Amino acid sequence: VQLQASGGGLVQAGGSLSLSCAASVHPFSRYSIGWFRQAPGKEREFVAGSSWNSGTTYGDSVKGRFTISRDNNKNTVYLQMNSLKSEDTAVYYCAARQGTLQTTTRYYNKWGQGTLVTVSS
Repeated sequence: VQLQASGGGLVQAGGSLSLSCAASVHPFSRYSIGWFRQAPGKEREFVAGSSWNSGTTYGDSVKGRFTISRDNNKNTVYLQMNSLKSEDTAVYYCAARQGTLQTTTRYYNKWGQGTLVTVSS
């Protein structure tokens, strides 16, 4: 398994969760990592990304609420999710690609198994 997402669960609206993506890709520091989510009946959408060169990008719907960070020593990317809303309910996936961060799924060839986040209203 090259990517392992964890940390999902059930939380009330307004609450927080922290997701982790542990990657066994090498060299990890050269990989951009994206978080995507997919709600039932919807397409997978970009949530946040951590570029190999330390830049970050966020989807419009999570700006100001979610924070992505990475620890290259632990080969792990984190997604801190605050002020959660019912519309954040989805399966969250992390994905990796070498080089430039991309916000569309077709650029990623390595995916984790997904972790379910359920926000109750």
